[in-house]
Amino acid sequence: MFQFKQFSVEQDQCAMKIGTDGVLLGAWTPIENNLFSILDIGTGTGIIALMLAQRSSASQIDALEIDEDAYEQATDNFENSPWNDRLFCFHAGLDEFVEEPEDDPSNSELAQQYDLIVSNPPFYSEDYKSSNDQRDLARFQDAMPFEDLIEAAALLLSENGTFCVIIPFKEEEKFLELANEYELYPLKITRIKGTPTTEIKRSLLAFSRNKTPDFITDELVIETARHQYTPEYIELTKDFYLKM
Repeated sequence: MFQFKQFSVEQDQCAMKIGTDGVLLGAWTPIENNLFSILDIGTGTGIIALMLAQRSSASQIDALEIDEDAYEQATDNFENSPWNDRLFCFHAGLDEFVEEPEDDPSNSELAQQYDLIVSNPPFYSEDYKSSNDQRDLARFQDAMPFEDLIEAAALLLSENGTFCVIIPFKEEEKFLELANEYELYPLKITRIKGTPTTEIKRSLLAFSRNKTPDFITDELVIETARHQYTPEYIELTKDFYLKM
């Protein structure tokens, strides 16, 4: 079990364990005051959805998970949290979820729209596979290609909504180009370095439907030395980690 300040997360059934990426995205994602609905695509343990439940007053927080064990684990983690009345997990792939018609057939809106969509997508596009199929599904981009993710976000995002992801820095340019094709434009970009001297490893990207010519671009360093966290990283995550 992984214990945070306001909730705990069981992760023994999940191929992808809680890592810095998920916590970064959950803590960094911009939260608007009038947020009503959130969608977490590929929720895994449910960590990001739980962090957003803690940070926001959104009354509807939906999560999507294709892997059955992870889906069951996320559902349990949601039920055992202080926000179990606001969190719901769907066991479905992205394509199935997008195609789900609303209950009312006369409703012209094909899909529910969300004010905030987040995803920590599987992104190892390298050609090798490990011997663990479940972990591979969670890790490899062929489980959810970036284009499928962006296309779904473009369909499901409300007019003034925000779409946030964390991806490898080396994929940033490609992701921005794809998003642009779907008329999703950068709102904020934060590039992540493990230490001041290491290369940029991750990109946190926030998109909206509206062009922001002077969008914010900044950098976040996690540690100065092993377990010596920077003030910026502590400030970002202190509401969650017990020892921050």
